[in-house]
This record gives sequence, structure tokens and C-alpha cells, in this order.
Amino acid sequence: MKRRAFITLLGGAAAGWPLAVRAQQRERVRRIAMLMNGSADDPLSPASVAAFSQGLEKAGWSVGRNIQIEYRWNAGDPSRARRNASELIALAPEVILANASPATAALQEATSVVPVVFVGVIDPVGAGFVEGLARPGGNITGFLVYEYGIGSKWLELLRDVAPRVKRAAVIRDTAIAAGTGLLGAIQTAATQLGVELNAIGVRDAGEIERGITGFARGSDGGLIVTGSGLMFNRRDLIVALAERHRLPTIYNRREYVSAGGLISYGPEFGDQWRLAADYVDRILKGEKPADLPVQAPTKYQLAINLRTAKALGIEVPPMLLARADEVIE
Repeated sequence: MKRRAFITLLGGAAAGWPLAVRAQQRERVRRIAMLMNGSADDPLSPASVAAFSQGLEKAGWSVGRNIQIEYRWNAGDPSRARRNASELIALAPEVILANASPATAALQEATSVVPVVFVGVIDPVGAGFVEGLARPGGNITGFLVYEYGIGSKWLELLRDVAPRVKRAAVIRDTAIAAGTGLLGAIQTAATQLGVELNAIGVRDAGEIERGITGFARGSDGGLIVTGSGLMFNRRDLIVALAERHRLPTIYNRREYVSAGGLISYGPEFGDQWRLAADYVDRILKGEKPADLPVQAPTKYQLAINLRTAKALGIEVPPMLLARADEVIE
């Protein structure tokens, strides 16, 4: 080969190297994981995954091009959560999204190194997941599902929609440590409103049914259903029991109202998944969970089912309807 031709060829190849390197960097596939508290066949699960995927896409991540996601579903079973956590850690993801307290606890037990971003946790400090909200301090950070003060708001709204309620049962998952703090906030409101409060701790569907049925034997009762994967995965059962026993009930998620529940007040969960995607993006780009503050929701939504209100003989006050973000007629 002549010297001039060789220099031309070498120069052309060198000019192409930066483009090739940049292309390889763009196409590097990063691995993340999702440990989900629900079931893959739950009709609402795709919405959560879609909200998270939308957040990732907004940040420039595309499944199959530069990111790969491994999923595991716990179906509300803590023992399965622990097994799934071990499996995911063995796959060496760069960051894991944890849905709810059981998944976060399982991952905390499985690793102190792999970054974890949680959604749907009530009290991460009390549960020992983080050292503090402003500076989590370890490999875990994320987004609060709500703060304890929401408990008093639930009871106030329940009385607003059903003033005859003089007894209220708080249905809570005994496996979640935050239940005690939340119950304390509701008890404060109950004292102020003159409502007799009953705590019903549950661990499975049988205890849910027995607890609600037993409470319904009294008069002037209403229910407060707190947040938990156990409850959410059995939302159809809870809504059916409330209807059967004609108990005005307030829930922590609008999905209960869509399923026939009376009223709900809680955060827009799609926002949490999208915000979690932002934290995953920042971690993939080099930030540490210890430096990313735990965030609380900034907006809560009120949903009311007028069909259910009519079936219960309840006339929803116009002022409450005016405040509602969603009304099912």
C-alpha cells in the first residue's frame, strides 16, 4: 500500500473512532430491577409499571436499547419477598425499585450495597430503612406513601360524608410497624370528634372478614381502611364486606372507589412511580441514595362514589362534592 493511501485510510479510521465509541456508550445496557408487592396478574399492576417506564423514558432510558429491567412479584407474601430479593441481588442490578415495606425490608436484609429506591412506604425511619428523611444515610431512599397526619383527615372525611358514624374501626395490617403511629393520629381526631375508635389488626383474608363482620354487629359504625399490600390485594373483598354490612368506609386509594368503595383520600400513586424513575436515573448517573432525600407527597386526591352513597342512603354534602378530584356517578 502506498504511503499516501495508508495515511488517508488511517486518518479516516481515526476520525470514525470517537463516533464508534460514543455509539457504544449510548448503547451500553444498564440493568435495574423491580421488586413488586402485588401480583403480575392484578389488572392494576400494568399501570404502575407503565408510570415508572414513562419516567424512565422521559429521562432518556429505553428498555431493550440502553436499559434492562428484571421483575419479581411478591403477591403480598413476605417470605416470597425475601426469596425474590435474593434472586434479584444475584443478578447484579445497578439499582432496585422496591414497592412497599415488605419488599424494602427484604432488600435491606439482602444487601447493604445495591442502591434501593422505594415507593409506598409509610414510615421509613421508624422501620429502620433510613437514618433520616433529609439524609437517608445508606443505600436506601425513596418516597413516602403519606404521613401520619393523613389519619385524622380520614376520620374527618368519614364524618363529613356520614355524620351518623359514632363508632369507627381502623383496619390495619399488623405486619406493618407504621400502623401504631397512624392509629395514634386517628385516635387524636376520634377524641376531638367524639367517635369511639376500634383497631382491627389483620394478617390475612380470614381475619379481614371476621374483623369487619364482628364490628358490623354494632350500630352507627364506619370503617377506615389503611394502606397495605395485604388490604389492596383484597380490595374486592373489603369493598364487598362494607357493602354487605352497610358500613360507610373511607380508603387510602382511589382504586377502592373504582371498585365500589364509598370514598377515598390519598396520593396519586402514578406520580410516585414517575418520581422514583427520576431517582433511578440519578443513581445510574452517579448519585448516591444516601444523598437523595426521602420525599412525601405534595398533593392528595379525594374520590367519591355516588352510586355507593345512594345504596347506603347517604346524601353527599355539596361542599364535599365540590372538593372532590373524582366523582363516580
